[in-house]
Amino acid sequence: MPVSPTGRSTLRLEARKGWQALNFREVWRYRELLGFLAARDIKVRYKQTALGILWAIVPPLMLTFSYDAIFTLVGSKKPSGALNYQASTFTAVMAWGLFASVLSQSGNSLVANTNLISKVYFPRLIIPLSTVLTALVDFFIAAGVLATMLWWKGLLPGVQVFFLPGFILLAILAALSAGLWLSALNVRYRDIKYVIPLVTQVGMLASPVIYSTEVIRGKWWEPIYMLNPMAGVLEGFRWALFHNAPAPRWTLALSVVMTLVLLIGGLFYFKRTEKSFADLA
Repeated sequence: MPVSPTGRSTLRLEARKGWQALNFREVWRYRELLGFLAARDIKVRYKQTALGILWAIVPPLMLTFSYDAIFTLVGSKKPSGALNYQASTFTAVMAWGLFASVLSQSGNSLVANTNLISKVYFPRLIIPLSTVLTALVDFFIAAGVLATMLWWKGLLPGVQVFFLPGFILLAILAALSAGLWLSALNVRYRDIKYVIPLVTQVGMLASPVIYSTEVIRGKWWEPIYMLNPMAGVLEGFRWALFHNAPAPRWTLALSVVMTLVLLIGGLFYFKRTEKSFADLA
């Protein structure tokens, strides 16, 4: 700490260069801000809406029954194997909705909070993390509908349902692994905001949402398809909730590896570019 000619000490704050270690302890100290941002986003989302929290239920229900009607009208065999198609598809749509919500919100979170970033210091990781809490509210509301559907159809899950929290966590981490990359890139390249909806739409078709991974077994491009982290996650959701669903096995293992690789890379890239957010936002 240098001393000025007047005898007063001067403290100089400078951004450190190079790759820096992630300070999760600092993030934990700002946990109240995390809850505040999540609560703010939830209030804004449902403010002045006629249906309110029903918007967490309507989209997955409409998608499920739309896919069911399409396969019924064209007279095609529904690609869900031995599972009840409506319940199986609603499960996957609900899980994909959690992934897509965290991905899209976290990818746009820094740009949406430019005023906060430029005026107040706090760990910037707080902003994309707060989107997880927001997305979980919609997910658990939809989960209540799924539980009612399973009860109504007599499809009560077995003991493997206790693995469901692990698959929920993996879906969140998979979304954050991409969301951290996109949020940091979005500050520098505003084209990313147009890429995010495209990623979620194409990703849904490239994931076993309206079909099971059984339909692609034995295809030459199966190994490439399984690099999608959500392939194992969605199959894991089905396995946890349905007795006759196949276990994900190596598909799940590959999803875990891919998620961890992308997440660790995203965390370090986010930390690396964090010091420029206030200038570029």
